[in-house]
Formats: sequence, C-alpha cells, structure tokens
Amino acid sequence: MSQASPVPEVPGAAHDGRGETQDERLDRNWNELLQELRVIQTGTQILTGFLLAAVFQSRFEDLDAFQRNMYLVLVVTSVLTTLVGLAPVSLHRVLFRKHAKGRIIRYTDYFVQATLAGVAITVAGIGLLIFDLVLGRAWGVAFAVFILVVVVVLWIVVPRAIRRSA
Repeated sequence: MSQASPVPEVPGAAHDGRGETQDERLDRNWNELLQELRVIQTGTQILTGFLLAAVFQSRFEDLDAFQRNMYLVLVVTSVLTTLVGLAPVSLHRVLFRKHAKGRIIRYTDYFVQATLAGVAITVAGIGLLIFDLVLGRAWGVAFAVFILVVVVVLWIVVPRAIRRSA
C-alpha cells in the first residue's frame, strides 16, 4: 500500500472523497477499464465471427453489389474494432512496470471509446444489411438510422444526463 497522500490522478481533477492515494485510484481505474474491456472484447469478437462465417452461407451468392460492398465494409469495420479493443493489452505489455499506469489508463480510455464507436457502426451496418436483405433497401437504411439514434441516446445522452443530475 502506498503511503502517499490522497491526490487526484490528473492535475486539476476533482477529488471524489474516496480517500485514495494516486496509486490506489490508478489501480481502481485500471480495474474498471478492464471490466469494460472484457465485455466489449467478447462482443466485438462474436460480431466479427458472425460476419466472417456469413460468407460461407448459401444465400451469400444472392447478394447484390451494394450488399456485398456493405458486407465487406462491415468485415473491415468489425476486424478493426476488434483490433482497437485489443490494443490496450499490447499497450499494457509494452509499458508494464515502466511507471506509466496513468498513461496506460488515459490511452485505454481512448481505445475503449473508439471500440464503442466501431461497435455502433458495425451493429448499425449489420442491421442495415439484414433489413435490406429481408425487407428492402429503404427498410435497411431506416433501421440503421434507428439503431444509431438508440446508440446516441443510450450511450451518450442518458449517461450525460445522469452525470449532470449526480
């Protein structure tokens, strides 16, 4: 246990009254980020696996040019999202025991935000592709827009409203 006095991890950051040392706060923040990463990495890997398997389905041959291009964009987006979601592992490995936990946490936060954006794009795109296949292009576009609106409300608007009211 560190004997340092409780201080915020970032100069100018508000102290939340937990009585933590800087090292304790960094450890807690890292553990919280790891929990988020565990959830999001599983989701991105499942989405990527689903997309990679879709090409081997018999109906794949029936896709028109737009649908094939959409599929390829989704594969690229999903694979990149998976890689960005795994980047904190590499970052931690490279900076482990280099007294860089604050930097690891800061950049991991950026990676998590980018991964969430990639998941939003991928999920909206999958919705577009599926609805396009089943109901037509207009339904596909409408459903993708609907998904993005839900993402903005649930992932941005609601958390900010809760933060303001706290």
